[in-house]
Amino acid sequence: MLLMSAQYGEKHPNAKPLKGFSGGGVLEIVDDFDDDTYRAIYTVKFEGVVYLLHAFQKKSKHGIATSKQDINLVKKRLQKAQEDYLQEMH
Repeated sequence: MLLMSAQYGEKHPNAKPLKGFSGGGVLEIVDDFDDDTYRAIYTVKFEGVVYLLHAFQKKSKHGIATSKQDINLVKKRLQKAQEDYLQEMH
């Protein structure tokens, strides 16, 4: 439901740019459910397309930063999304 705003070209009030990605094209939504915290990371860098790059339950009770492992996975998937987008547009 939270990503629906992105699908309609809008930014959900809970969406914020993910640190470490310039330009604001990679966004993160943080939501709580049943005392657990969940994150969804997506990109709107490509016209007319929303790519969900990563979604996970936040496990750490210390700090709010996204782990380096998760950031690396997002970077890898963002590169793959760009390749996919370029292939589909040609």
